[in-house]
Amino acid sequence: MRIDDYVAELDRALAGPQGAKRDLVVEARDSLTDTADALEAEGLERAEAERVAVAEFGEVAEVAPGYQSELTAVAGRRLGSLLFISVPITTLMWSMMWRVYPGDADAWRHAPAWFPVVSRLLDILQLCVGLYGGLALFALSRGARWIHRPRLVTRSLGLLVWIMLPVTGALSLALTLGATGGSHLDALPSLLANMVTSTFWGLQIYGATRCLRVSRSRLARR
Repeated sequence: MRIDDYVAELDRALAGPQGAKRDLVVEARDSLTDTADALEAEGLERAEAERVAVAEFGEVAEVAPGYQSELTAVAGRRLGSLLFISVPITTLMWSMMWRVYPGDADAWRHAPAWFPVVSRLLDILQLCVGLYGGLALFALSRGARWIHRPRLVTRSLGLLVWIMLPVTGALSLALTLGATGGSHLDALPSLLANMVTSTFWGLQIYGATRCLRVSRSRLARR
């Protein structure tokens, strides 16, 4: 097998973030090319030098699981970073919104009895998600030496997002509808806050879907 064929097969075998995947494939190509160049300088024909370099590098089936493990960890680190940053920001943003609007304290006095309980529960759940994202980020980076199966950490992040987003969405909707007289948030601040929240949620869903996909890969389970 020539270098181009080998690299193409390796690229097809891997799944993960495109940028990280491209870097790994380019790294493999560069290593193969360097080896082939050295062999050619020793007198081998180019085609034969490439075939020897590929043989020394190892079969795709042997090499790919290591690359896939790294890609799986990269996907988990990216989602962990996103959760660690975006969830506390969203929580703080909405907490400030509800404290500033309404300015009329009478609206809070007439809120349903369950309103503060649900509000506190929502804050706790969101902060727990952000904390877990930070712990997963640490486990997949500096703690990687102790984590022998990064696939499970990455997969747990994906599952967490898909479980918690409907829950937090339902609780947020309950707070909005349960506020006395409907929502008291001004239109423009509320619109901007919802845009930020929707953007973060979209990114989280995308990252969670990718984490579930790469962690389900046959290579990732090896």
